[in-house]
Amino acid sequence: MDNFYRENILDHYKNPRNFGRLNRADSVYKQKNVSCGDMICMQVKCGSGNGKGKTIEKIMFFGDGCAISIASASMLTEKVLGLEVKKIKKLKSKDIISMLGITLTPTRLKCALLPLEVLQQALRKE
Repeated sequence: MDNFYRENILDHYKNPRNFGRLNRADSVYKQKNVSCGDMICMQVKCGSGNGKGKTIEKIMFFGDGCAISIASASMLTEKVLGLEVKKIKKLKSKDIISMLGITLTPTRLKCALLPLEVLQQALRKE
């Protein structure tokens, strides 16, 4: 694993961005990874997007998990802030793997993808 990516993941794990609870969220979804016990909850506030469609105005997450799931959630919230909801719904596993910058085992891939699954479920009605 490249040292830069390892350090970046550890930084997001130890100092997660957008970690906490959001007052008056438009959408909330929580999910647990049954294979390892990681749990992530995403809370989202959407805005009008200046005529472009709904965008993520505010986003927060909380939960318990390994370094990969927490870092993935932290990086994902930074990536999607201000992004159109329709673009977020199109994000795939390859986008998360690219964001993390490391090769993952199948078990760790489930950890890394949990935040994306939770966010897309939270936005399913948007």
